[in-house]
Amino acid sequence: MRDLRGQVVLVTGAASGIGAAGAAELQRRGALPVLVDQDAAGLAAQARALTASGAKQPLTVTCDITSLAACENAVAAALARHGRLDMVWANAGMAAFGPLAHTDPAAWRRCIEVNVMGSFYTVRAALPAVQAARGYVCLTASVSTFAHPPMMSAYAASKAAVEAMANAWRIELAAHGVDVGVIHASWVRTPLVEEGELHPGFIRLRQTVPAPMRHAMTPQQAARRIVDGMAERKSRIWVPGWVRLLHALRALLHLPQAERALRQAAPELEALYLEVMATEGATASSYAPRELQRARERAEEGSQAGSGVTLTTSGSAPDSRSRQ
Repeated sequence: MRDLRGQVVLVTGAASGIGAAGAAELQRRGALPVLVDQDAAGLAAQARALTASGAKQPLTVTCDITSLAACENAVAAALARHGRLDMVWANAGMAAFGPLAHTDPAAWRRCIEVNVMGSFYTVRAALPAVQAARGYVCLTASVSTFAHPPMMSAYAASKAAVEAMANAWRIELAAHGVDVGVIHASWVRTPLVEEGELHPGFIRLRQTVPAPMRHAMTPQQAARRIVDGMAERKSRIWVPGWVRLLHALRALLHLPQAERALRQAAPELEALYLEVMATEGATASSYAPRELQRARERAEEGSQAGSGVTLTTSGSAPDSRSRQ
C-alpha cells in the first residue's frame, strides 16, 4: 500500500455521499483532496467539516463536469494551488428512473451526459498532470455496470460505459506509468439512494434484491474500502467485497431464471411509475428531487438565454457556478 501523504487528489462529486466521505478519508491519511462539485454551498460545508480538526483549508471548485472547459479550469486551479496532480477520481454521477415507454427523454440523456461525458471530460482534463506524476485514475461505476435493473436503463448503460472506458484506458495508459481503477459499488446510503427511496417504484425495485444484498453501507464505510484501493492503485475496487463474486458471475445474471423476480415485478414497477407520473409529470417521476430542481434551473436559464439575457458560462473561471 502506497503512502498517500502529500498526494494531490482531485475528487468530483465531493460535496456529498461517497465523494465527501472519500475526500475526508483521503485527508485523514495525509492526502491533499481537491473538492469539485456543482453544489457550491455543499462544497463550502464540506470544506468547513474538513478544517474542523485544524487541517488546512482544502481547495474547492464548483464545476460543470459536462463541460470540458470547466473541467480544465478545475484542474488548472488544482495545479495553481498545489503544483501537481497525482490522482483524479471521477466520482460525480446521477440516476434517471423510468420505463422505456414513459421515462423523460431529457432525464435519460442527462444521465448519460453526466455519468459518461462527465467522467470522460474529468479524466481528459486531468490526464496531462496525472501522466506527468505517473499517477492514478479512478472512476466510480456500480453493480449496475453488470447487473442491469429495469427502470434504470440510463444509469445501467452509463455505468457500463464507465467500466468500458476504464478497461480501455488501463491498457492505453500502462506504458505511461498511469494506473486506472474502477469502483463497483453496491448499495451505499448516499443522497442518490435516499432520494431514490422517495419513489415507490424504486422501493419496490430494491425489494426484488435478495435480502442479504439489500444492506446499505455508510459512505464512510465505503470510503475506507475505496481509499484502500486507491492507495494500492487497484484496477478494481469492490464495495463491499462480495460484489467481486457477482462480477465473476455476470454472465449468469441475465439468464431467465436469474431475471424471474424482476420480470414478475416489472408490471408493478411500471404501474407505480405511472401513478407518480399522473400526479407529478414524467419529468418529476424520472428525476430525483435534487436533479429535478437542477433540471428546472437549466430550463429557466435556457428560457432566459432565449429571451436575450446574458448568462455566465460555467467554463469561464475555475470557481464558476455549475450544473452537473
